[in-house]
Amino acid sequence: MTRVTFISADGERRQEVDAPAGSVLLDIAQAAGQPLEGTCEGQMACSTCHVIVEAADFPRLGRASEDEEDMLDLAASATRTSRLSCQIILADGLDQLTVRIPPESYNMQGM
Repeated sequence: MTRVTFISADGERRQEVDAPAGSVLLDIAQAAGQPLEGTCEGQMACSTCHVIVEAADFPRLGRASEDEEDMLDLAASATRTSRLSCQIILADGLDQLTVRIPPESYNMQGM
């Protein structure tokens, strides 16, 4: 089980949820009512599921693929710890993960 903490774009609201190992972060976020659209349904074609991972947690995630990195280059408000939540699988042994919801997103499918 992983304790996922979502921080709102303005930093004011925090929500903590427990997620089973093997879960996709986007699915957990959407089930928790977080404002992540995931328009392309995990196909890495839209960047509407972009999150900013807490710096301390970032190295504990698997490395982003080249395709994910390319999509993050186009994401709004991207940082060096940005990831697409559709590509984050909560692994066994990952006891906690904190992510911030970015203030804006671009739907690359509509461009």
